[in-house]
Amino acid sequence: MKKSTLYEIKSLYRDDFRVTSFCFGAGEKSVCVVGSMRGNEYQQVFACSLLIERLKNLEEKGRIKKGKEILVIPCANPYSMNVKKRFWTIDNTDINRMFPGYNLGETTQRIADGIFQNIKDYDFGIQFASFYMSGNFVPQVRMMKTGLENIEMAKKFGLPFIVLHNPRPFDTTTLNYNWQIWETNAFSIYTTSTSAIDKKSAEQAVDSVLNFLSKQGIIEYKGYEGYISRVVESKDFVNIRSEVAGFFESFVQAGEKVKKGDPLAKITAPYTAEVRQEIRASENGIIAFAHNETMIYQNTAAFKLIREEE
Repeated sequence: MKKSTLYEIKSLYRDDFRVTSFCFGAGEKSVCVVGSMRGNEYQQVFACSLLIERLKNLEEKGRIKKGKEILVIPCANPYSMNVKKRFWTIDNTDINRMFPGYNLGETTQRIADGIFQNIKDYDFGIQFASFYMSGNFVPQVRMMKTGLENIEMAKKFGLPFIVLHNPRPFDTTTLNYNWQIWETNAFSIYTTSTSAIDKKSAEQAVDSVLNFLSKQGIIEYKGYEGYISRVVESKDFVNIRSEVAGFFESFVQAGEKVKKGDPLAKITAPYTAEVRQEIRASENGIIAFAHNETMIYQNTAAFKLIREEE
């Protein structure tokens, strides 16, 4: 294992900004794994730490194939993580909306460029990603529909679902999208949580990555084979929204099967504890996303369902 500084910005008033990387094996640029882009993505850093531990062990045993290089970047935004702020500490911009970057632009554009120039030539790119909404997710591999996505390859992770997403205008500045445009096979791995560590889900994500690397001939590894993945389109998710605002109490978790009419959550009035809404399943399916904050606003997606297969 070789630890190095992938990208650095000098600072006048605090410690320099550094993006740290861990390299395993040597040779052709086979796979790059990126963790946290945002300051609240603790789960994504944790998953990378488990992966680094496993890869270090495999390298010591000579199980990384000759001529293959694996790069892991646990955190692309340590400044924000240090101060517990989701986006860039100065102007609240999102690094994962700045790719491929611009080396003469704003700070986050320069960071995106500094990272991307170092990772754009890898055969495979894997990002431990998080959603823009607060909540828990069913484990999944997500790919942008650029015309370059490879569904059969995504099945090799062995996660329950492969989600295909039609990119919106702001998605074209994400790492996943630009990796694909620059001809890297790119995959976003979503674990159950973001700001809270879920060890079981993180270990599942790491197993899925090692499973994928083994099937691509990058490492020698025999582990958990995983699921026969179901392919779904993000546009086909069924949104179940709140009708009112208030305290939110969920009765189900991401990944659970529900039937039409099953109680999913209740919303109570903050001042009186009056039940303002009982949220029920609109149809049979699997909970793909579940809101997990104490409060919920009106007309917020409380749950997203994957319809039951006929």
